[in-house]
Amino acid sequence: MEKVLTSQNDPPGVGLAANQVGLDLSIFIIRPTEKSKTKIFINPKIVKSSQTLIERERNNPSKKRKKKIKLEGCLSIPRIWGPVKRSDRVFLKYQDLTGKKYLKWFTGFEAIIIQHEMDHLNGVVFTQRSIEQKGQIYREEKDELVKIEY
Repeated sequence: MEKVLTSQNDPPGVGLAANQVGLDLSIFIIRPTEKSKTKIFINPKIVKSSQTLIERERNNPSKKRKKKIKLEGCLSIPRIWGPVKRSDRVFLKYQDLTGKKYLKWFTGFEAIIIQHEMDHLNGVVFTQRSIEQKGQIYREEKDELVKIEY
């Protein structure tokens, strides 16, 4: 899995779930930057997540904060991009290669990658999430993003 992930370079891959490479295992790996060490998550389960920005704004409209939603992509669907609202933080239960168990909070880009890979393990791709959230899906053509009508 690590060889597949690290061989992706246009754009670079940041995460990969076992089922993306035909393995029927509850495992994913992440590598947020090209210089990051690959992290392995076996039998992962999101125990808790913080509210998404949208939920916070809905629950407390006086404290609106502007946050730019970034476009997600996926190694399984090359050159397709779309916005997905994700939680800022996730509390993950998982094991490492030695069987050691962990309960740990992840934030920022790592939290986004983890949610994306957990979706893969549950049979969901980011385009489904984006469409559910009324997001626009784009196709990359000659270094430009073109709207996909659906």
